[in-house]
Amino acid sequence: MTGLVRCAWGDSTPDYVAYHDEEWGTPLRGEAAMYERLCLESFQSGLSWITILRKRENFRAAFAGFDPKLVAEFGKDDVARLMGDAGIVRNRAKIDAAVRNAGAVLSLDVPLDELLWSFRPARHKRPRTMADVPAVTDESKAMAKELKRRGFVFLGPTTCYALMQATGIVDDHIATCWRAR
Repeated sequence: MTGLVRCAWGDSTPDYVAYHDEEWGTPLRGEAAMYERLCLESFQSGLSWITILRKRENFRAAFAGFDPKLVAEFGKDDVARLMGDAGIVRNRAKIDAAVRNAGAVLSLDVPLDELLWSFRPARHKRPRTMADVPAVTDESKAMAKELKRRGFVFLGPTTCYALMQATGIVDDHIATCWRAR
């Protein structure tokens, strides 16, 4: 959609336009969907989001559609396969984290989406400009701490806040963005 005012990052490439307009900040539910976003945000750590976005379909194929039951069963051969897959980010720590986190999802006593949404702030002020968008909040710190307590890895407060933004737990579309209306 041309002519619309977007968050600054959402106008830079066609991939970002689609992601911004159709997905980012839209409330998301469901175990596999939330597990996918959790994994992708972890893989993004230290990289550009566009890198992950452009490899997303490859990630889905490599990680069995982000079905935690299937990924939790990945063994050494699967990790070796993933380390050889140029279609994804081949980082051993991140791959191991995705497998371990699948097991953590399965061991939860509440649904993953319910747990993650429990950190939605009671009040969230819409940012006026991109400079007003935080990287970390008290809620993302609490989420990271609770996930770590429950056996999750590679999910610090910054990654948790990006997850909160991506899944609509918080809506950080700036005030002038068409999605903020």
